[in-house]
Amino acid sequence: MTVTVATLGFPRIGPRRELKFALEKFWSGKTDEAALATAAAGLRTAAWARQNALGADWLPAGDFSLYDHMLDMSMMLGAVPARYGAAPGAADLVTYFAMARGTTGGEDGCGHGHASLTACEMTKWFDTNYHYIVPELAAGQKLALGRLSVLDAWREAKAQGFATRPVIVGPVTWLSLAKGQGADPFDFLDEVLGLYAAILGHLGEAGVDWVQIDEPILVTDLDDRQRRALTRAYAKLARSGPKLMLTTYFGALDDNLSLAASLPVAGLHVDLVRAPEQLEAVLRAVPDAMLLSLGVIDGRNVWRSDLEALLDRIEPIATRRDLVLAPSCSLLHVPVDLALETKLDGEVTQWLAFAVQKIEELALLKRALNEGRASVADDLAAAARAVAARKTSPRIHDPAVAARIAAVTPAMRERGSRAARDRAQAAALGLPAFPTTTIGSFPQTSEVRKARAAFNRGELEGAAYDAFLREETERAIRWQERVGLDMLVHGEFERNDMVQYFGEQLAGFVFTVNGWVQSYGSRCVRPPILYGDVSRPAPMTVDWWRYAQSLTDKPVKGMLTGPVTILNWSFVRDDQPRAASCRQIALAIRDEVIDLEAAGAKAIQIDEAALREGLPLRQRDWQQYLDWAVDCFRLTAAGVGDATQIHTHMCYSEFNHILPSIGAMDADVISIETARSQMELLEGFARYRYPAAIGPGVYDIHAPRVPDEAEMVTLMRLAQQHLRPDQLWVNPDCGLKTRRWEEVRPSIEAMVSAARTLRAVV
Repeated sequence: MTVTVATLGFPRIGPRRELKFALEKFWSGKTDEAALATAAAGLRTAAWARQNALGADWLPAGDFSLYDHMLDMSMMLGAVPARYGAAPGAADLVTYFAMARGTTGGEDGCGHGHASLTACEMTKWFDTNYHYIVPELAAGQKLALGRLSVLDAWREAKAQGFATRPVIVGPVTWLSLAKGQGADPFDFLDEVLGLYAAILGHLGEAGVDWVQIDEPILVTDLDDRQRRALTRAYAKLARSGPKLMLTTYFGALDDNLSLAASLPVAGLHVDLVRAPEQLEAVLRAVPDAMLLSLGVIDGRNVWRSDLEALLDRIEPIATRRDLVLAPSCSLLHVPVDLALETKLDGEVTQWLAFAVQKIEELALLKRALNEGRASVADDLAAAARAVAARKTSPRIHDPAVAARIAAVTPAMRERGSRAARDRAQAAALGLPAFPTTTIGSFPQTSEVRKARAAFNRGELEGAAYDAFLREETERAIRWQERVGLDMLVHGEFERNDMVQYFGEQLAGFVFTVNGWVQSYGSRCVRPPILYGDVSRPAPMTVDWWRYAQSLTDKPVKGMLTGPVTILNWSFVRDDQPRAASCRQIALAIRDEVIDLEAAGAKAIQIDEAALREGLPLRQRDWQQYLDWAVDCFRLTAAGVGDATQIHTHMCYSEFNHILPSIGAMDADVISIETARSQMELLEGFARYRYPAAIGPGVYDIHAPRVPDEAEMVTLMRLAQQHLRPDQLWVNPDCGLKTRRWEEVRPSIEAMVSAARTLRAVV
């Protein structure tokens, strides 16, 4: 029996975010399409060469994307909404980026003229922090085969001497995640399957032997329609050309196992990191003739694996059947290479593995299984020492944190009645109808980034950097006053990332220099690494809030990131339940909330942008997660008096199924992203009769376009069809950090004018 190694996908951004910089140069008109294509080709070549050299036998082709793999699949299927004006199957790069980012009108970097267009919706990829572009399918829409980028990638790799396995999103996952407009996406099943069959046919004719077809929808709760669609799909696609490796990840197949094992595919990949318990059932269900791929290395977290324990589990299987060893999912979700981290704490470094190191772990397992453990005895011993060192390190556990957790009482999660809070806050704040605010951050200009970089390199003294940040903060406060915003923010110029900024000041975290992962498009983040017990050594935001408030008589919000979001946007320790880590963070942020109120803050925003994305994929597991997530938010927020207004913000998410839990968070104001969906999300809030105030985003900050007042008034009129006017705030969809002031100023000015128009008819 033979063991081989596969990588299901490799980080596309490059070791030092080369893709980000190439995209942003192209979007700004500094380079052309040819230069972008050259940069992309270089990243693909480097990724194939790296994986090949590390010992991977199955290299992916088609995992690279200029923006998003779901958008790439939509383009191959010709699923381009009519508003973009492209004939089915004939969309070009301009259309591709218009769907991803919207357009501002005028000419783009390629010299093409175009109208101002909204982008397609964007939401989280299952329970990750990666965002995908939601496919749109409208009644009467025609699909047609577009450019087969996956075939182009396979041919490109072949020309360079790399044998690869093309990767595509499976048809049932693609349809399940699509949005219908006057149509059910599954009405397009036959047409979509015909196009998939054509894609596989072209791949087969070119000489492709295997195709990796990703169906992560198989680890979720499926309805009968989806099950029938899977059966129909693979009955057709299995006859269309190459052998298919049906790839599942992010959880257990569970009640879908018999279905997956019965499909006429040549191979099946299962996730044994998120669902190690499914192995025995998988072995019983999967026919011997089906090649089994085991996801044994964590593709979503950064800890080294216990290789000896894995070998103990895999060795008996490897003697009975051929196996493929792989990460649990694409390595898209982890940083590229730990070797780039020359400043990371040495003790913690030995506990970590990034994408490169994870492939090395797989190659080591392969050699041990094919040649015997003795052939890699020294490497296995080193890995075992690192795993043991982490388990026994005194830096992991803090008795003081354990004592605080034990002392938490139910009263620490409770605030006064909503009626009493509403009265007290109205008196304290004196806000008009349709109050205006922003979500928190203002543009991180090149000047801000350069100053931060110079400070971090030691080229700018602390006093000079502090003076620069104070000037930026004062400029932002003065502009907000001039434009007429009702509740101000200080702009967050001192902050790098909304999670990293807090993690850097909390005990229990370490940080990377090059540990970037893609969030969406060119947006990359460096998730903190939560390795031990969490506490707050000192106040983190109070001084900056106090300075900003000293500049104005209008209320300035204190701006914090909530415990669930810090947890979900970090690489989290795996030696205790996530709920336990979250409660530790909640107590640390609670300290900050109380200190802000004591300093005079009348409004404090505790962002829980990632609460929904942490929801388990199986509905039976939802309530347990929601109970502890809501508990942690309440523990964070409930230490203040009635007159202090608690805000929260949540990013692109489907809320309808969890609205009772959002209500149970007991915030006074929630802001959500609704501009791309034309306020559709508010229908659920209305049915639920959400009791607090809501700021539905009136313009999409992820696109470069500048909306006008009429557009925002129209959106707020739609909002009033669902909610009372006295519930509504007016704000952007999200923070403005990634936008330019040239976009922000006219957009916010139009937003304030829209609010005044609304007030005139209240």
